[in-house]
Amino acid sequence: MTILIIAEKPDMGRKIAEALGGLTKKSGYFESNQYIVTYAVGHLLGLAEPDHYDDRYKRWNLEDLPIVPDKFQLIPSTKTKDQLKLIHTLSKQCSSIVNACDAGREGELIAGYILQYLNIKKPVQRLWISSLTPEAIREGFKNLKNGEEYYPLLTAARCRSEADWLIGMNATRAFTTKFGGPGNVLSVGRVQTPVLAMICDRQDELERFKPQTSYTVEANFQQENTSYTGLWHTEEDVVDRTVADRVSNKVKGKVGRIESYEVKDGAEKPPLLYDLGDLQSDANRMFGFSAKKTLQIAQSLYEDHEIIHYPRTSSNFVAADNIPVMHKVFNLLRSLDKYQTLIFAGDTNLVSSSNKNICRPEKVEDHHAIFPTQKLPGNLNIDEEKLYDLIVRRFIVHFYPSANYRHHRINTVIENEQFKTSIRETMDEGWKVVYKTLKNENKNKDTENTENSEEMNEISNFNFDPEQMSFCISSNTKERVTKAPPAYTEGTLIKAMKHVGRKISDTQLKEGMTDLQLGTPATRDSVIEKLKDQSYIELKGRKISPTSKGRELVSKLRELELAVLTSAEMTAMWEKRLNEIAKGQAAHDKFMHNVIQFTNKIVQKIKDQQTDVANRIKNDFGDCPICKAGKIIEGTRGFGCSLYNEGCKFTIWKVQYGKTISHKHVNDLISKGKTETIKFKNKSKVEYKAKLILMNAEIKLEFVNSRKLKK
Repeated sequence: MTILIIAEKPDMGRKIAEALGGLTKKSGYFESNQYIVTYAVGHLLGLAEPDHYDDRYKRWNLEDLPIVPDKFQLIPSTKTKDQLKLIHTLSKQCSSIVNACDAGREGELIAGYILQYLNIKKPVQRLWISSLTPEAIREGFKNLKNGEEYYPLLTAARCRSEADWLIGMNATRAFTTKFGGPGNVLSVGRVQTPVLAMICDRQDELERFKPQTSYTVEANFQQENTSYTGLWHTEEDVVDRTVADRVSNKVKGKVGRIESYEVKDGAEKPPLLYDLGDLQSDANRMFGFSAKKTLQIAQSLYEDHEIIHYPRTSSNFVAADNIPVMHKVFNLLRSLDKYQTLIFAGDTNLVSSSNKNICRPEKVEDHHAIFPTQKLPGNLNIDEEKLYDLIVRRFIVHFYPSANYRHHRINTVIENEQFKTSIRETMDEGWKVVYKTLKNENKNKDTENTENSEEMNEISNFNFDPEQMSFCISSNTKERVTKAPPAYTEGTLIKAMKHVGRKISDTQLKEGMTDLQLGTPATRDSVIEKLKDQSYIELKGRKISPTSKGRELVSKLRELELAVLTSAEMTAMWEKRLNEIAKGQAAHDKFMHNVIQFTNKIVQKIKDQQTDVANRIKNDFGDCPICKAGKIIEGTRGFGCSLYNEGCKFTIWKVQYGKTISHKHVNDLISKGKTETIKFKNKSKVEYKAKLILMNAEIKLEFVNSRKLKK
């Protein structure tokens, strides 16, 4: 009989049908004598809302909590229920199933939910591929896996989904009924709340920070044809400028001797191949792309153009069988004028299974690192070109040797004062030539360092004789001011979520936990977007700041001894346990038992609290843009000025042009004067895109790709 193949999206279904060949397109599927290829449209099913279990849950009541279903039930998405019915019908015509959804935890869950809801008991095989080229698809079908091998992964996906439901539904309802109110939902989540706490804590650090000023002396030395700069060395910071000025004047024009000179050769390996987190961080730093935008572009390069491998990966490495593919891709890139020179100078011998900077099979779980496929790009838009170029260059650098340096450390004594110099002399640029033509590659770098303990001079040639004296040709006093820790950008926040295990301060807890991560590559962008949508955070340029609502939420959680909900370590530990469940190394029932106990504790803590109107957390929509004196507050039907009774009638109605607007839209209107692009429907139910514009105290429409405004 026929085999039913279930892809995750229509486009993926089409690619599979084209790769297999001989299939005829039908409505919602492709068909041949051997195969029927159909598809989901993302998640066709989701966990049922509380009121599905009991009508009383339609009203949010603290006394009804916690809500813990005996068995979680699935509900079809209303938008895609017809496709689900089609899959059910097609499954009856087939003898077996191939799960061809994305090769990862979420893809496993999409197919698992479909098979569970439709009660399909037929044998299941798994297509597990990292590339959507026809060759990769056909190779994948030659090596189909037994679906049962992925049952632990499906179990972990179910646990994650149910744990998020339990904590999210119960904590959000409890907190909202206690401290929020109508129209002011206080969303709490297993991952989003610890991320919000990280942002709030960084903001607290910034506000507590007091810059410290100190002074040093910079001396410029000459030794025949060689010049170098030294910084005055003191045991303690010098806070009196006159002291530094005296030293500067004392050494100027004098001769110094070399007290010590050390030379050490070093090498800098090429940066690791991209995983999704590193790609998002670099794209944010270099191009200002949000995490969401980077993932969308990467998905397009993977699904639509088929020119990169699976992007939602957490690995920076490849397995041994990927090495020959990398060689083929490298040679193929020679066809692109942009990379010809770089490819010509590269060396394929450097990319081998013995190179641990590239090949570490133990670090490859679901998918290897991101690198180009054996398909050349066609018509890419500007943003796609930028991201593809990042991926290609990060790939090419591994065909180049390490960058070699010679580190010179000089201690010059002049007039009994010590001046220290650190110079890095470039001996061989190695892989760094690949980035020479990439503009701004080293500009606008976000750094977590508050200050540099040593200034490093980089030069190409340095000829130095420690036996000769050095002449101080000039000197000057330099002011040093300590820097505050930088506010998070989306790029640095993604990195912080990825490396949260490195930040654990408890020595005993930290052991074995340095690889712990907050969220997954596939979910981190949506966590950030959700925090924006809930008015917990806002972007000021590229910098992320918490709103007063976000800070109040975190503060209240900690005040109620529910700081564990803000703990990145706890959430990362859960993520670690889910990974162990996915590998069959941990019991799912014990994990869910602990989640239920934790949920009960959260609800009880909130129930035990006394509260009044003054203690409620309020939305912060900013100052009234019209009278400048009042605050924008939320009412039943709209958002208006707090000085309404005093005469300011400014109002933003909650329903605009038939669309109920979000708190984020209101924040954008108040702070920026316009929203992002929103999808509307006209009276004929035809969809169109436009932005809401605040103009002369009125809300108007600005149609996308048009200057036309509509009142």
